[in-house]
Amino acid sequence: MIRLIMIAGAGGFLGTVSRFLTSRYFQNLFLSSFPLGTFIVNITGCLLIGIFFGLSEKGNLLSPEWRMFLTVGFCGGFTTFSTFAGENIALLKDGNFFYFALYTGLSVFLGLMATFLGNSIVVKVM
Repeated sequence: MIRLIMIAGAGGFLGTVSRFLTSRYFQNLFLSSFPLGTFIVNITGCLLIGIFFGLSEKGNLLSPEWRMFLTVGFCGGFTTFSTFAGENIALLKDGNFFYFALYTGLSVFLGLMATFLGNSIVVKVM
């Protein structure tokens, strides 16, 4: 059990650092009240988890340890629902109802589509 905790924790550390750097990069690149950095991180994370689940469904392509590291650890640290929720509350408080609706709608729809696409890519290629 300790071994799995360490594996997930290492992946989470790398995912968190990657989220911070990626989100900050895109938010600084495109100055806007739309939370583009978190949006890009979350959609990318959905695509990655779809790919990782697809790889683990294909048999021996991912060991249970690698699956834990990549899905629970890395993707869990990389994506962020709490930041998504906090940014939506901030948009509502600021009266940015259009960005609120756009951010929420696109995040849910594109997140599900990216996860499906990632899984489909692996299933069709392999």
